[in-house]
Amino acid sequence: MAKKGNRVQVILECTEHKATGKPGTSRYITTKNKKNTPDRMELKKFNSILKKMTVHKEIK
Repeated sequence: MAKKGNRVQVILECTEHKATGKPGTSRYITTKNKKNTPDRMELKKFNSILKKMTVHKEIK
């Protein structure tokens, strides 16, 4: 049985990577509480392709 609750899995994708034209994507999977954070998340994470910290936004 699945757990009941407000936590859902979300995918974070790099915002700067598309502009560079390099192949591949930088994505992270994390969880968030829908009740406490109803809007989309935005975190700074490490992009291994660009080799620097970049802003990752939640995608659908």
